[in-house]
Order: sequence, then C-alpha cells, then structure tokens
Amino acid sequence: MVKRIKMRTLLIGGCITLFFLVLVIRIFFIQIVNKEFWTEEASGLIEREQTIKASRGSITDRNGNVLATDAPAYTVSVNPLLINELGIEDEVTSRLSSILGKNESEMRAIVTAKKPDNGGFYAQREVRSEGYKIGPDLQAKVNEFREELQEKYKARNAIVMTQESKRYYPEETLASHLLGYMNRDGKAVNGLEVSYDDVLTGTDGHLNYQKDAKGIKLPGSEDTYLPPKNGKTLKLTIDDTIQYYIEDAMKEAVAKYNPLSMTVIAADPNTMEILGMANWPTFNPNTYGETPDQKNFINHATQSIYEPGSTFKIVTLAGAVEEKLFDPNATFESKRVYIGGYPISDNGHAYGWISYLEGVKRSSNIAFVNLGYNMLGGDRLRHYIDQFGFGKKTGIDLPSESASPIKPLVYKSEIATAAYGHGLVQVTPIQQVAAISAIANGGKLLTPHLVKEIINPNDGTTEVIKPKEVRQVISKESSKLVSGYLEQVVADQTIGTGRNAYIEGYRVAGKTGTARKWDGKEYSKSKDVVSFIGFAPVNNPKIAMLVLIDQPSGANIGGGTAAAPVFKKIVSQTLQYWGIPKETVSTGNSKTKAAPVIQSKAPDLIGKTAKQARSQLLNAGIAYETLGQGENVIRQYPAAGSLMNPGQRIYLLTEESSKMKIPDLKGSSLRDALEVLSLIKVGVTVKGEGFVVKQTEQVSGEQRTVQLVLQTAKAAVTGIADDAPDSSDAAVDKNAEDSKSDATGQGEEANQSNQNDASSSDTESSEGKQTDSSLP
Repeated sequence: MVKRIKMRTLLIGGCITLFFLVLVIRIFFIQIVNKEFWTEEASGLIEREQTIKASRGSITDRNGNVLATDAPAYTVSVNPLLINELGIEDEVTSRLSSILGKNESEMRAIVTAKKPDNGGFYAQREVRSEGYKIGPDLQAKVNEFREELQEKYKARNAIVMTQESKRYYPEETLASHLLGYMNRDGKAVNGLEVSYDDVLTGTDGHLNYQKDAKGIKLPGSEDTYLPPKNGKTLKLTIDDTIQYYIEDAMKEAVAKYNPLSMTVIAADPNTMEILGMANWPTFNPNTYGETPDQKNFINHATQSIYEPGSTFKIVTLAGAVEEKLFDPNATFESKRVYIGGYPISDNGHAYGWISYLEGVKRSSNIAFVNLGYNMLGGDRLRHYIDQFGFGKKTGIDLPSESASPIKPLVYKSEIATAAYGHGLVQVTPIQQVAAISAIANGGKLLTPHLVKEIINPNDGTTEVIKPKEVRQVISKESSKLVSGYLEQVVADQTIGTGRNAYIEGYRVAGKTGTARKWDGKEYSKSKDVVSFIGFAPVNNPKIAMLVLIDQPSGANIGGGTAAAPVFKKIVSQTLQYWGIPKETVSTGNSKTKAAPVIQSKAPDLIGKTAKQARSQLLNAGIAYETLGQGENVIRQYPAAGSLMNPGQRIYLLTEESSKMKIPDLKGSSLRDALEVLSLIKVGVTVKGEGFVVKQTEQVSGEQRTVQLVLQTAKAAVTGIADDAPDSSDAAVDKNAEDSKSDATGQGEEANQSNQNDASSSDTESSEGKQTDSSLP
C-alpha cells in the first residue's frame, strides 16, 4: 500500500516536473529565441495607427472668393443582417430609395445582399452610387429616418453613415471649364484640378498609440504623431465678378443665336493673366454625372481649332506696319482678283479705289491680300505668323491644350488666303488672345496663365507667379500704330465693321471676323464662325478679349453684328467695375460725344445674406467687396440711398472682427477709404492728397493702423507733379507730326511695291467673308 502511494507520488511529481520543464523551455523560446517575433505580434494587438486625412487645397479667385474647396460628405451603408433579423426590409427599401433617389429594385438588392460562400447576410453594404458622398441636406434626411428606426425597432444601426469629404464648387457652373472637377473616387478630372493636382493634394498624417481590447487608449502609452500636410491654395488670376459678366452676356447671346458653341476669354494684356474664361455649353462640377453630353466638358478656349477669318488680319497688319509697308493713305482698287487661279473678293463687293485705312475699317480681303501676298510675301508673312505664336501651344497652365502646326505656305493661293485668316491657318482662341495682347502691350508675346499665387497653409509661405515674356514680336512704336488703326475699326460709326463694339467714353480697338466653315470638301455657305477681338482703353490697355460664336442661327450674322455687342457689354461692365473714368472720345464721324455722368443710389443690403446681396449687386452692375466671413450683411458703405458715382463700389461688412482682412483701397478717394476703414475699426494715417495709390498695414499690440499714400489723378497717370508745367499738349502735337511723317514715307514705299509686284487691285468686305471660292 505504502509502495503504491510512493509510486503515485513519484509519478505525479515527475509529471509536474516535466510540465514545468516544458513550460520553462517554452518561455525560453518565447522570451529569448523568438523575442522579436512575439514582440511584433503583441504590438499589433495593442498598438493602433489612425490615419489623419489631409485636406485638398482650395481654389479662389484673385480676390479670395472660394471657387473650389473640400466640404463634409457622408457615405450611406445598410446592415442587411440586422434588417433581415428585424423584418424591416420593405420599410428600409422604400424610404431609403425615396430619400436618395435610387431605383427601388436596386435598393432591395443591396438591402437583401448575401455572402456567396455561406449564404449569410452581409453586415454592411454601401449604397452606390446615390448614397456615396452625399451632402449635408441628404444626410439630415437619412439621419431623421435612422431616428425613426431607433424609436420603432431600436435599429438605428440598420443604416450607417461614414463621414468623409468631397470637392465642392460653391459657384456651381461659374468657371467650370477652368476648374475641372473631382470624381467620386477622388480623382482629378479636367481643368486646374488636374494641372495642379500635385500642388493641391496634401500628405496624410497619422497617430500611433497603444489600446486595450476595447480599443480604448492605454494610459501612459507612448504616442507617435505625424501631422498632415494640407494641400496648397491656388489664388487664380480670374475675377469672379468679371467671370459673372462674361457668362451672363453669353447666356443672352446663346438665347438669341442658338449657336453650336460659344467661347469668351478676357485677359490683362500687360501680364496675360486670364481675368475670365467661359464656354457654352457648360456643366456643373458638383453634379458632373448629370451632364447630358460629353461635349459640355470641352474647353473650347484651349482645345478647339478653327479658321479665324478676319480677326487674323491683325497679324498681317502688324507685320506690314513693322516692315514699314503700310501706308494708311495709299490707295488700291477693291475688286475681284485671281490668285493662283482662285477668285478672291470683298464679300462680293467692289468699293473702287479706297485707302488702305478704309480697307482695314471695312475688313477688305483685297487690302490684306495686297499687304500679305504682294508686299510681305510668303516668307515674311510666315515669319510673323510664327512670331505671334500660332502653330504652337501657348503654354497656358491647363491640361490638354491643342495647337495645329501650320504647314509651309508654298502655293500662291495659300499665301493669299493666310493673309486674311483662311486656308492653312488654324488657331485656338487662347492663341488669338495672346496675339491681340501683344499688339496692346507694346509688342510683347506673353505666356497666358491662370494662377496668380500658390499659398502654403502649412508654413504661411506664398509663391507669386510672375508674367513670362516669350519674345518681342513687333516694336513698341509699331504696336501703337496698329492699335490706332484697329481703334478706327470701332470708332468709325459709318463703315467700321467693329462699330457695334464702341463704348461711350472709352477708346476701344478691335477687329471683327466671320469665317466660313470647311465641311471636308468645300466651304459651307451656311455655317460660320463669327468673332470679335479687341482691347480697351487704347491709351492704357486694361483688358483684351475674344468673343467667338460657332454657327449662330439667323440671316446675315457676322462678327460685327453678333460678337461685337457681347464684347461691348462685358468690357463696359468691367471698366465700370474697375472704376476707370470715362473720357471724351471721337467716334470717327467728326462728332464728339461726351460721356454723361449718371449717379445711382446705393441699395439697402443690411440684413440680407451675403449671397443675396452679391446677386443683387451683380445684376445691377455695381462693384462690391465683402468684408468678413459672416453670412449676413450687418453694415454697408455707402449707406442705403446714398448717391454713387460711376464705378464706385459698395463695401459689405458681414462680421465684427478685429482680425478682418483689410481690403485693397488703391484708387479710392480719401473719404471712401476712411469710411471703409471705420467700418472695420482700423486706425488711419494719411500722406499726400488725391486718391489712394499705396497702403501699408502696421500693428501695435491689438491696434491696427493703415497708412494711406495719396496721389492726384494727374500725377498718377502722367508721373508729373501737379505743380510741374503741363507739356502734354505739346507732346501730343509732336507725336502727331511724327506719325504723319512716318505714314507718308511708308505710303511711298508701299505704292512702289504695289506697282512692281501686284498685278491688279483690290476689294473689301464688311465682315471679311470669302464667298467666291474655297481655296485650298
């Protein structure tokens, strides 16, 4: 008995010893041999990495108004497992379909979705695509339904919403072709969203911490935090007010002419900053999926190629002036001519013997055939076509820019038709705007661009995009002469083809164009591309613009009748918006019209939302600036009912804040500047008299002070102090004599060239249409 007990004791002791031995060996392997492996396994169980999403950079206009930004979005999912357990399939399907606008049968398939392997219901299924990244309005409705489910069945989690973000375009269709859009998968499509995707895209951050089994952070855990780097902000060159003027005028023209498409581009000719660019048809980037036709996404301004017609004559004219071949007083005969066996006329007209300046005013094909074919010749004409940038991309910062290489001008007919914008000449609208800007700015071809500044929100730095000069195309003196000739096209109210672009009180230069479309075999007799290109004011160009209408409906529709009035409306609104004063201008009919000074009363905007106030002011053509980030207008200047001068802007205060951004007051009178600064409670010091030309902000503690430097209008324009002797009249008289002398010399040379090289004379057309032939 005792022996058995001893044996059992020995056996049990041995087992225990063996167990402890195995345990020790196991612990040894875990803690020593496989230490790194198990450490990593343990870390994976207790450590959690949380991604912190970076925000995509915003896009604003030149005044800081937001055009594109990230906004909260919510993705809707359903729990088929819970829905099936509670038997609420029909209710969820019906209500959720109604809220999201999804087909009910498709919704039922999601609500009853089962796993293919075991036939069990899924625990979560996203409602694509109607429930993907919905906005706050729909989210509120879904949440309301969730609360109903909670009250009835304790089933709030039958529907789950995940907060995300999506791209939001607060101005909807405004500048949509410039901006592009982000698709639902977060991929940039078209526009600046694509070309600056790497700049706008931020870098996600992360947070590493230790957690328990329930996911709660452990006290005393070591955290690793890497902050996200948000995308950079793009401040564009466009002004959303000018963009509004453009799109509003386009809507009127589209309603009147029902064209195939329409394009308008406005730029600062001195920098080639794009002030506005729009196309029709258009689309809303917030609802891009609802766009009925893919053609709506085409940015015709940079992607469409066409024969420009008579607007291209600015190149021939500039080349002839630069080569001193153009004499405005020399004459030619406007009649049908044959070049290379093909007939060319002035739209079927024959004006007889007229001057070349009259030929420019009438947009005479024969005049420009003489200038381009007979005087310049093929090589020099091609030189200026290349110099003005045609045949190559401009380099604008938009994706998918087009350019049609221009083949060598070999045959006589090719040279002749190129001289007035037909045949082998193929251009894009943005190339045309760059060319007219070179004539306006003193002969410099500049690279057009849309981004003015790139702002880094992570460190506060700003990269300023400066104008890029490509080359000097013509001399400054030649550009002034060409500008003067193009001004006559608009100012002459009797024969000038651009007379419908005339703006009372401003000097406008421009050129009309009406080009027959090539249908693959011949030039169509019913399909035209009509356009107007120009700039203003001639003496100090601020804006250059092209208006292009493809296939307008109606009889006798040309660039002068359809496109020029659109140009007039947009440019006149813009010059008033900028506060550029009017002057007395001769119309070319020896009749001087004085611009009437019309005063309007400031509307009452207090209490209205900023959006309502903006809409009212835009429709009334009144310039404005919003101060603050509030939703409603709390004060305004000028006060409601006050008389406003032409070009004066209204300032709208939307919040009380000591850190509010101080607006740009340059060009304002001292009184206006003081009133505006008093609105935002900023101290003022003044130096000089007249109008504000410079402002400097100074901060001392919590008190902000702005120093205003003032200068009289005369000193600002001429650079001459008010007490200096006025020599402007003498200078004008001397310039006039110089111009007369130059013109006479050019005329002799041009006439001699014409006698030697030209076989016969010329004809003119009111719009520059080619109706007699379809030259290759």
